Amino acid sequence: MSQRITIDPITRIEGHLRIDVEVDNGKVSKAWSSGQMWRGVELILLGRDPRDAWAITQRICGVCTTVHAITSVRAVENALNLEVPVNAQFIRNMIASAHALHDHIVHFYHLSALDWVDVVSALQADPAKTAQLAETLSDWGMNSKQVMAQTQEKLKAFVGTGQLGPFTNGYWGHPAMKLPPEVNLLAVAHYLQALEAQRHANKIVTILGSKSPHIQNLAVGGVANPIDTNSQSNLTIERLLAVKEHIDALSEFTRKVYLPDVCAVGAFYADWTKIGKGVTNYISTPDFPIDSKGTQFLVPGGHVPDGDLAQYKPFTQFGDKYLHDGVEESVKHAWYEYSKPGPLHPYEGETKPHYTDFQDEGKYSWLKAPTFYGKRAQVGPLANVLCGLAAGHQPTVTYATEALNRVSTLVGSKVGPEILHSTIGRHAARAVRACVMTEVLAQNWSMLIENIGKGDKATFNKPVFPKGEIRGFGMHEAPRGLLSHWTVIKDGKIANYQCVVPSTWNAGPRDETDVIGPYEASLMDNPIANPDQPLEVLRTVHSFDPCLACAVHVHDEEKGQVVQVKAV
Repeated sequence: MSQRITIDPITRIEGHLRIDVEVDNGKVSKAWSSGQMWRGVELILLGRDPRDAWAITQRICGVCTTVHAITSVRAVENALNLEVPVNAQFIRNMIASAHALHDHIVHFYHLSALDWVDVVSALQADPAKTAQLAETLSDWGMNSKQVMAQTQEKLKAFVGTGQLGPFTNGYWGHPAMKLPPEVNLLAVAHYLQALEAQRHANKIVTILGSKSPHIQNLAVGGVANPIDTNSQSNLTIERLLAVKEHIDALSEFTRKVYLPDVCAVGAFYADWTKIGKGVTNYISTPDFPIDSKGTQFLVPGGHVPDGDLAQYKPFTQFGDKYLHDGVEESVKHAWYEYSKPGPLHPYEGETKPHYTDFQDEGKYSWLKAPTFYGKRAQVGPLANVLCGLAAGHQPTVTYATEALNRVSTLVGSKVGPEILHSTIGRHAARAVRACVMTEVLAQNWSMLIENIGKGDKATFNKPVFPKGEIRGFGMHEAPRGLLSHWTVIKDGKIANYQCVVPSTWNAGPRDETDVIGPYEASLMDNPIANPDQPLEVLRTVHSFDPCLACAVHVHDEEKGQVVQVKAV
């Protein structure tokens, strides 16, 4: 007999996501992913000046701020065929890579680690043994016995108050929890240290972007960062040296703590490398351009069909035709309606809300269902890492190899890239990408310093809007995957605007042919030990790092219910 489990909302994400699953014989047999808010930003943009779109679209979310701003200016620049000074590219790249590092660190330690770490169990750990374990993983300076003992004392005082704060509602003692107390204590220590690490990333964004979240320095045509080595009100060498200190601290934490921790957790939960595979059609965009035209990138991207790296096809430039021609969105199972038969290309896309109710076989989500040449596709760090491996991108190959070797040593047998197609594999890929981002961040800092040294201080090219209609789309490899903005501009005003965001790709409902999306597919056959505490569902969904605010946007003020988990 099947059971229906509804988790509404899924917590520890940005936005409101509802997941429904049917469970037969202890495994998920059917799933629905439902975005519970409506996004109306596209309608707000109609008739506005395209130069204002970036400031509005980055308000889609309080987490994915810089990514929408950067993608928006790229969309307008693509429509205008406008080049961007390389200094502006370097500054944008540093903001984007620092933001990605902040996002990846926060996601693992502060949002999803509680799916794997039994915090209360850490009270039973031996701090000396924890420190010895930590020494086998890296030479991080804050892994001493003293640090572990202090962390445990803090945790005891915290638990003793009966107010667990961010650790409230954890599935403590759940049968799916496997980490020994010492590993749990190490994870708690690094949870607290990660708060400081992510601060370094935010400092970089703030120094270069003038504010975080919601940066203020972007412009269609470049950035509003005047470079002046003498004026303290502009971007000076002194400020860039401060950025470098934060880069170095962030890099050390990512390589010595984040990557080893993910490998250790992955080794203890090796069975989860066979769970959560889902859709293996991957797309990722190249990013971090180092030329003015957006044709040379520090990180590659493209299409990996059916998980086969040998069939990798790269996207080669901003406005890439292969990407442009392949994207469509369906609303057959979404709370929208089209004025003509779907699916529709984003340039023809419409945002017409049409709410019914939750219909298992009909409409059940505020998310549209994107497809790439008619097929569902998974986006995110896993897609990005697989494209990097297929392209022979050396930093990706280096860190992915290190991660796989670490896991192989810990489990006592050789593992390869095939384990990445899984729930735990998505975490591993995100840690690999974080390490790559540290190199991207440092490279752009060096290139900016070198270019300034050559006397080039240009950061902006003025846009000129022609009469008539122009179209353009911007692409960016955001922390959660491929993000694209599509704009139609008529006589200098926005006539249509569509955002096709990572969580739309991954969390979207069934498409025009009723094929399930990546979230839903990844949940198939997930084990459920206790229907009243469906931790396993959270593990797989959280592995995508959901951010529903980007995909949907409105709320119901009359609904007082905060959380609901129901097994029937």
